[in-house]
Amino acid sequence: MNIQLVIIIAYIFVLFGISMYVKRRTESSSGFLFAGRKLTTPLVAANIAGTAIGAASTIGVSENAFQFGIAAGWYNVAWAAGAVSMALVAAKKYRELNCTTIPELFERYYDKKGQMVAVIGMITIQLVITSLQYIAGGAILSSLLPDIFSLQTGMITSAIVFIGTTVLGGLWSSGLSNILSVSLIYVGILVSTLTIVAKQGGLTAIAAALPPDVDWFGPLGGFGLVTVAGWFAVMMTQTITAQGPVQVACAATSGQVAKKGFLWGALLMLPTGFLCATMGVAARAAHPAMKATLAMPYMIMGLDPIISGLTLAALWAADVATACHILLAAGTLFTQDIYKRFIQPDINDKKYTLVNRYAILVLGLLTLWLAFNAVGIVKTMMIGLSLTTAFTLVFLFTMFAPQFCRKNSAFYTTVAGILALVAYQFVPAVKALGQPIYIEWIVCLVAFFGTYLFDKEPIANTISIKQEAV
Repeated sequence: MNIQLVIIIAYIFVLFGISMYVKRRTESSSGFLFAGRKLTTPLVAANIAGTAIGAASTIGVSENAFQFGIAAGWYNVAWAAGAVSMALVAAKKYRELNCTTIPELFERYYDKKGQMVAVIGMITIQLVITSLQYIAGGAILSSLLPDIFSLQTGMITSAIVFIGTTVLGGLWSSGLSNILSVSLIYVGILVSTLTIVAKQGGLTAIAAALPPDVDWFGPLGGFGLVTVAGWFAVMMTQTITAQGPVQVACAATSGQVAKKGFLWGALLMLPTGFLCATMGVAARAAHPAMKATLAMPYMIMGLDPIISGLTLAALWAADVATACHILLAAGTLFTQDIYKRFIQPDINDKKYTLVNRYAILVLGLLTLWLAFNAVGIVKTMMIGLSLTTAFTLVFLFTMFAPQFCRKNSAFYTTVAGILALVAYQFVPAVKALGQPIYIEWIVCLVAFFGTYLFDKEPIANTISIKQEAV
């Protein structure tokens, strides 16, 4: 009997079982998209931790550590810093403003064109992030069951489960699945890391087997301060305005619950990165010729079948939960800010919920295509999330310094951010300037204050904004 196969099949049944169990709570749009705004502190914490501990924070960190050292674990610390930023700056405000998306907030205080360019940019971000979960899911399944799955068929299977559970259970399914996934992933990764290090004779023996050209156990490894600082800049930027975290905050039972949930979620994120990085470094010492993306799954598969099966299945389930959450965010952006706003404003709630399910299905298939064309999990994630700079900048000024905001601030700042990211991808001279997040902040600040200087029309009702933000 193939123990790993039994475990993964059991996981699939559990995930779909959870989705079917909560389906009765998702017959309304509020229940489907925002869990009826009834997420408690543990559910908020599990949701945001599950969102963070996905492809980039596990397989991606291990992939980076295989090439550049244990400092890859700082990626998860950066995510935790982002969650703390959200807790202290924005989570409570989002819940008390009773909004649903950043584009909705932009239209409320700016104009339609600011709302439209924001929704296009934010949907793009969600699709990029979701596609990376497929890559990690395919890597896990192909390592777990190489006789059954290739990387490509593993990605397709992952996509079927990601899309299916999201269409059925919405945010309720994501929340409950994350409690299971985060709990098991902690146990699995900890046991696997300790066992792998012990089997290879300890960290000293691993260090001796590594090539000398990289400071494998140094605080920055082969990355450099600019790269690691860039992770913190990206995460502390994106967590405040990316639709996934925003949706979790809006789904909390109260503003205080949202704040506490993000703080607890930050604590849950911290240890996993360095544990996964340790497995990546151990893989480089033992199997230097292997493909970096497969480093962590391959090392885990060398352990006891039950331990390896549970750990990899937990990693896969974490990717499922993350992908479900991000897919749901993409669907929310499309249906709330495009379909309901411009196509059928008078749609009834039952049909609106159905449109959300169809939107998730279509967007899920599109992300599968993107997954087959992505290169490097963490690298691709960093580029996509850098686009949130414009949204975060506009949000912070809207909430805390609206006197600097103008009617066209949201539109011009977002367009500038999009153009800067396109230039970073295709103009070598721009890429030579450094990490995309630094370029994004410079360009977006120039665009924002340029609009302030040349556009004399302020946003409406700034007094009301200050009162709502208190």
